[in-house]
Amino acid sequence: MIIQIAAASTNNVLGKDNKIVWHLPDDFKRFKLLTSGHYIIMGRKTFESFDKPLPNRTHVVITNNKNFKANDCIIVNSIQEALGVVPKNQDVYIIGGGEIYKQFLNLSDKIELTRVHVKTEGDAFYPEINLTNWKLIYEEHHQKDEKHKFDFTFQTYIKNNLEHKV
Repeated sequence: MIIQIAAASTNNVLGKDNKIVWHLPDDFKRFKLLTSGHYIIMGRKTFESFDKPLPNRTHVVITNNKNFKANDCIIVNSIQEALGVVPKNQDVYIIGGGEIYKQFLNLSDKIELTRVHVKTEGDAFYPEINLTNWKLIYEEHHQKDEKHKFDFTFQTYIKNNLEHKV
């Protein structure tokens, strides 16, 4: 299964200047819980935003730079090549950035989205979710608190059955 996992504002902002624009510890915990032990596919800029590779995950980095190298990562040059390195019957998580999400949207089976209830400025955006293609199957709202500056909602979408038959 190809699963997108992202946190986006109500106006679909993912980040600005290659950084996340909020700090939501519960979202980080959910990300870790869902992606641990799996392959994660990302663009080069997303990978470079980490201090080091994330533990207990296989990193697949997509880049146009044929000379790009990174320790403990599989470097590929296309989405097809990225999917080709993932073993069959393995879930794979698409973790960004904006262009990577957009390129994988039609190939994805599921979206794990944290909707951050704020409108903010940014330069990386999550693609619009077309509800004729996707069905919201789970929602869990969280109020802002001393650790979370904004309200947020965990949402799970799956592709509509009609979409699978096409």
